[in-house]
Amino acid sequence: MEMVNITIDGIKTQVPSGTTVLEAAKSLNIDIPTLCYLKGLNAVGACRVCVVEVQGARSLQASCVLPAAEGMVVKTASPKVRDARKGIMELILARHERECLTCSRSLSCELQKLAEEMGVGEIPFESSELHYTVDETSTSIVRDQNKCILCGRCISVCKNTQGVGAIDFARRGVKTTVTTTYDKSLDDVKCISCGQCIKICPVGALREKDDTEKVWNAISNENLHVVVQTAPAVRVALGEEFGMPVGTNVEGKMIAALKRLGFDKVFDTNFSADLTILEEGTELLGRINNGGKLPLITSCSPGWIKFCEHNHHDFIENLSSCKSPQQMFGAVAKSYYAEKAGIDPKNIFVVSIMPCTAKKYEASREELSVDGLQDVDAVLTTRELAKMIKQARINFPAIEDESYDTILGDSTGAGVIFGTTGGVMEAALRTVADILTGQDLKEIEYTAVRGLEGIKEATVRIKDMDVKVAVVHGTANADRLLEKIRNGEANYHFVEVMGCPGGCINGGGQPIIMDKEKTDEVKMLRAQGLYNIDKSRKRRKSHENPEVKALYEEYMEKPNSHKAHHILHTHYTKREKV
Repeated sequence: MEMVNITIDGIKTQVPSGTTVLEAAKSLNIDIPTLCYLKGLNAVGACRVCVVEVQGARSLQASCVLPAAEGMVVKTASPKVRDARKGIMELILARHERECLTCSRSLSCELQKLAEEMGVGEIPFESSELHYTVDETSTSIVRDQNKCILCGRCISVCKNTQGVGAIDFARRGVKTTVTTTYDKSLDDVKCISCGQCIKICPVGALREKDDTEKVWNAISNENLHVVVQTAPAVRVALGEEFGMPVGTNVEGKMIAALKRLGFDKVFDTNFSADLTILEEGTELLGRINNGGKLPLITSCSPGWIKFCEHNHHDFIENLSSCKSPQQMFGAVAKSYYAEKAGIDPKNIFVVSIMPCTAKKYEASREELSVDGLQDVDAVLTTRELAKMIKQARINFPAIEDESYDTILGDSTGAGVIFGTTGGVMEAALRTVADILTGQDLKEIEYTAVRGLEGIKEATVRIKDMDVKVAVVHGTANADRLLEKIRNGEANYHFVEVMGCPGGCINGGGQPIIMDKEKTDEVKMLRAQGLYNIDKSRKRRKSHENPEVKALYEEYMEKPNSHKAHHILHTHYTKREKV
């Protein structure tokens, strides 16, 4: 490998040819500020905040796109550089709507943080006269162009990581903006509501639709019985909002806080994750034994479902007819639970705490209802729940642990690992293996489907059958896998797809990761938190869940029964191909 010699702030070093000055500086623990740059995703030199002074160069250079050259001498904090960066920040802020106190990203805003670090005080430039209407039509995402700093991060993640391309740059000069096709609302284009754009945005130009007030109103309504469910990935991320280490399991504290907030019952989405495995596993075996459409593709990620409905009409029949665990829970709460508790289903208000902004969209889908009642009435992200806990002045780290309520609160380790990529597949294999062999197998950790590799493939020998499976996360990766299947290059029985990179642990509603270069590390720590919970459980297979067993014995007879199909299954829609 060819090496080049470079001097940065008086420190001499060697770096591989092709290394940028920004990366070379990082290798020396020299911090150069960035806004638009994201390693491996967005390196365009647009914001110019990362400029450095290069000896012999006529002007300052953007270090994120400047290759290190032999003999190069660089200064990263000279008076010229500091003045330029401050001036650049002032220009950016002149265009930016500065409502910091009321902004959803206050105290977690990269622009705000840099402005403070650079000592930016008064803005010497007149504010932009351009004003954009805030797009609040989406059920999941609010788009506020008045706060956009044109860094292009959202465009890159939408186009390259997710393969969607719902937004892009438009117009020129001072009128340049990030928008949708023909300036339509997000609800009218191919946006899949995954929220990865929210997580990647350095400011508050993108945020989730805030439903906290709707939930507060429901809790205070004496005519409503308000129940709440918590998704697997929330319990290993919520603590970050209160300064706790990444991956900390705060399940007990989360339950206690929800009870303190006033919910009538606190239940667990892990219960319905176990239920999903029974329904989906039975569906898989039915398709294998009866010549059904294969591969069976999971349907628990609403962003992925919408992506498929738009782009892959030929695979819609491959999708499992099972509702997601969120929707199954709501449907069961308004049928089985309502009957057991003696409550009119119309008076049950179901709230979901989810790591995913697309779950807001999912809950609004007309086909996800039973007998005219929507399965789920309101969805809050992990961030929104943290907001409510803070509004209630609850000392979250100090609160004593409590337990879930019964009937819909028990779960197995298999239900827990739904929150990370590969978890649905592993949970399904644990149950399918026991069914096929008729045994209580002890080897239940299918590590081949774990990890952050974009596409994972495995062949699992169960009894006398080779079960071929694939796991994919991030919809751009799903695109690639489906093309392989379509072309006959790959053949599977079962495919798990998660819309977000890493699965729910990295959902669009999870806590914002300020240091974006630690994103993979955060994903792994959150995933490990879930695997640790799984290992600690006495029951680790979905079909062992006693509350799920009771549901079938008392109400639904068996998985995939007529009643189960009526309550727990759905259909999908061919949307405009884009």
